[in-house]
Amino acid sequence: MQGLPELDEEFRRSIEQQSGQPVARCYQCRKCTAGCPTAHAMDFDPAQIVRLIQLGRRREALTSSAIWLCVGCETCGTRCPNQICVGRLADALKIEALAAGIRPGQPAVYHFHRAFLNSIRRFGRVHEVSMLIEYKLRAGRLLADLGLGLRLLLAGKLPLLPHRWPTRRGVAALFRAGRPPAQGGLP
Repeated sequence: MQGLPELDEEFRRSIEQQSGQPVARCYQCRKCTAGCPTAHAMDFDPAQIVRLIQLGRRREALTSSAIWLCVGCETCGTRCPNQICVGRLADALKIEALAAGIRPGQPAVYHFHRAFLNSIRRFGRVHEVSMLIEYKLRAGRLLADLGLGLRLLLAGKLPLLPHRWPTRRGVAALFRAGRPPAQGGLP
């Protein structure tokens, strides 16, 4: 048929392999979308993301803002009759997009994610103050929410100094070995 894009079977197989999710089993019941807490903000809802992968629509899937808005709650996988977790697909798509040099569809989410993982890498757990400073610097919004941050610091809700977790060396070793955490393992 003229006008229809060719299916990229290799893309579908690659994402299935990276994510460990059986994309071909999806029959579009849309239960994943019905339970997704962020579907309302996505350009493609979770069921549509799965369909893009099934159809081999690489460009649309990798440039979607939806893959950056997934919070990894795994509600989709719990509801799916075929045990497909769209969050794991989104993780694989994010990694693929970054490897292809595609800019994140939601840069602020990407910057937050990087700052979050860097904090875990450094301290073995999240240190909110250093993570938020790094995020604000990356996103170019250093002074945004400054008043709220100061109120939280003064109320003792944000520890100024990090607590170094005893297992931080083991966590750092995971990062050095190139094995990302189970969820959201972006570089």
